[in-house]
Amino acid sequence: MATTKTFKWTGAASDGTKKSGEMTADSKDEVTSALRRMRINPLSISESGSSGGSSLFKRKAKITEKDIVIFTRQFATMFNSGIPIVQGLDILSKQSENKAMAEVVGMIKADVETGMTLAEAMKKHPKYFDDLYVNLVAAGEAGGVLDDVLLRLAVYIEKTMKLKKKVKGAMIYPGIVISVAVLVIAIIMIFVIPIFAKIFTEMGAQLPAPTRSIIWLSNFLGGIGGLMTAGGFIVFVFLFKKYRATEGGKKKTDQMFLKLPVVGDLIRKVAIARFTRTLGTLLNSGVPILDGLDVCAKSSGNKVVEETVYKVRTEVSAGKTVAEPLSSSDIFPSMVVQMISVGESTGALDQMLIKIADFYDDEVDNAVANLTTMLEPMLMVFLGITIGYIVVALYLPIFKMGEVIGGK
Repeated sequence: MATTKTFKWTGAASDGTKKSGEMTADSKDEVTSALRRMRINPLSISESGSSGGSSLFKRKAKITEKDIVIFTRQFATMFNSGIPIVQGLDILSKQSENKAMAEVVGMIKADVETGMTLAEAMKKHPKYFDDLYVNLVAAGEAGGVLDDVLLRLAVYIEKTMKLKKKVKGAMIYPGIVISVAVLVIAIIMIFVIPIFAKIFTEMGAQLPAPTRSIIWLSNFLGGIGGLMTAGGFIVFVFLFKKYRATEGGKKKTDQMFLKLPVVGDLIRKVAIARFTRTLGTLLNSGVPILDGLDVCAKSSGNKVVEETVYKVRTEVSAGKTVAEPLSSSDIFPSMVVQMISVGESTGALDQMLIKIADFYDDEVDNAVANLTTMLEPMLMVFLGITIGYIVVALYLPIFKMGEVIGGK
């Protein structure tokens, strides 16, 4: 797979005005060709950076999912109003507030003007228009329902964004509480406990086991042990990421995540919602089922789900229904399989899949709420026990010394 690079360019437009910008491409020649299609005479082109891969919405991209949604909705409205594709793209490229988006739309317009289909032009920008998007646009162009398809795409992306936001939102509160708890405990262990330890040493008090354990841990974390712990954590995260980047590692970790209590159930529901909505949207737009399953597998985000969908695709290509191979999967519950089977038997599989997706969107809402509700008291209990143990361990010697003095 070619590495996409970012190039800075300057050029002269047909009216003589100077223009400049950035463009992602595989080579300088590709940038030159794209600029000439945009009727810009290139004056200088230099590489400014690179970004590997071709997945949707890469980390370094300046174009967000929200930009894609706005573009898709506006383009659908224009096309539905009878504005030709090239003119619509020209208007959108000029009125876009995002310069990167305006540049990409301008390149798509230039390619369409040379005779490419809209889907072919968008396929050249996989960072922003993935397989799902391109396949739906191709189906819309072939069926003469491009405006409807674009609206479905906008709805799909919006619902996907909403689903991601729900899951991320569920992690924010526990993350903040855990971070604050670790910070507070670290301050107590490193800065507060050594003061008490010094006092106890000067008084020559006989320390109980809990106090000795707390002082030992404080000395360990305050010295080389703290660096070892931090370093060990960083190494673990690094090795985990490297392992997960491998084919086998991603499969193993995805299997592990699915087996986690509560969290695994949430991941499974998110995967079902994504699969059913993606396949339902594709079928509803006229994409063949085998192509639809291929896109669903690639966009699943989970190796276990991906392998399951590819297995379903193989079985369907052999003449079986979608429901048959799904019934032997651990991912999809029997209710989902039965609903898909009913959808296939009635010839309304696309509508049934969208209904399942809507149902599981609500299920994700409930799962997120349950996760937050469950984590809150668990975190409070953990904090209470930890801080309580530290306080008791520090005050035990003081109580004992008080008893000794009182006895005298």
